[in-house]
Amino acid sequence: MRTFSLFTILLLCAAILIIDILAFYWLRSITDLIDSSALVELIHVVFWVFTAGLISAIIILKVRLDDISPKRKQWMISRFYGLAISSFIPKLIFVIIISILYFTNFVIAKEESLLVVPLVGLLSGVLPFIVIVYGIFKAAYRYKVHHIQINSSRIPKAFSGLRIIQISDLHLGSFNSRYKVLDNAISMINQTHPDLIVFTGDIVNNFAWELKGWDKKLDQLSAKKAKFAVLGNHDYGDYSQWDSEEEKLANSNDIKDFFKKIDFKLLLNDSVFLEKDNEQLAVIGVENWGDLPFKKYGDLEVAMQGADHAPFKILLSHDPTHWAKEVRGQTDIDLTLSGHTHGMQAGIQYKNINWSPIKYKYEHWGGLYSDGDQHLYVNRGMGWLGFPGRLGMRPEITQIDLVRISD
Repeated sequence: MRTFSLFTILLLCAAILIIDILAFYWLRSITDLIDSSALVELIHVVFWVFTAGLISAIIILKVRLDDISPKRKQWMISRFYGLAISSFIPKLIFVIIISILYFTNFVIAKEESLLVVPLVGLLSGVLPFIVIVYGIFKAAYRYKVHHIQINSSRIPKAFSGLRIIQISDLHLGSFNSRYKVLDNAISMINQTHPDLIVFTGDIVNNFAWELKGWDKKLDQLSAKKAKFAVLGNHDYGDYSQWDSEEEKLANSNDIKDFFKKIDFKLLLNDSVFLEKDNEQLAVIGVENWGDLPFKKYGDLEVAMQGADHAPFKILLSHDPTHWAKEVRGQTDIDLTLSGHTHGMQAGIQYKNINWSPIKYKYEHWGGLYSDGDQHLYVNRGMGWLGFPGRLGMRPEITQIDLVRISD
């Protein structure tokens, strides 16, 4: 997981304190409506005890971070991340809404806030809190199958109807050995009876030990023809400090060996060919390729060697920025499958609405993108990193059906 400087942590704590001071100011307009002075005092004490406890815990965690085991450190950071978000965001919304309501009412009515203002303000804070708690404990494991169909005259007749299941960004370390959380996802995948299952990177957060025991679970994934995988930016150990390059290399090799245990062929700047009725389809896999600060391990030119003769090419590349920088308009790759963005684990997906704040960082962040005969699909991820939940951005399983059409 990414680490932050002590100064950054202190700024975060200052922001939490400022919002809590403002929230408490408006909270008193609500507690003033309560007749019981003892209850009012209890509410006020609980409010500040929680604030002091959260800020103290964040600072102590930062100061003692180096003394905590990596596994416990990862668990604690994600939990405090969730606690801070579930506290900060509802209070921020509460402060903004009640301030707008109060001053709007004051200007229009020329009098102090009516009863409806603090009550609506309170509701504006409670609802986001409920949504965030739901996102942490429920929505993070409500897997959704997204169905897409790729139509192309380049698809060989023998492969028309080929079904591909794409999964991405499992981040197994975040699940903390809770193996049952993937039971429903595995069942949903196997019920589609896929020909291919492809995994597009980030199986861990940082360490190979995060994979312990997961081979028995992921080995249950069933495909008629084959299972392929590529590595993501988190699978190289670049976000951790190592005592030596040998230790980092051993971690990397253990992660690569894991794919053998679950019967996935790991493509490291390499291509494989599927054959049926004397026709071929190429599956190309590159190592991680992304813009800074992400390192470029991928070499598309090397990966495509020998694949020129394949009429239809599928590229597995973790970072979707690769499509715009090296694939689209520069190769004859028909379909690129990526992940990486997680859809920011937050957004709005309803009917034709597909929005997330991550769109302001990534041009291609979730769903299907097309440019002529070339297509990119960005999977929104199955796991989570940092914030231990999902808000309006359910964990995704992608079902892709290839259909040959006439020229």
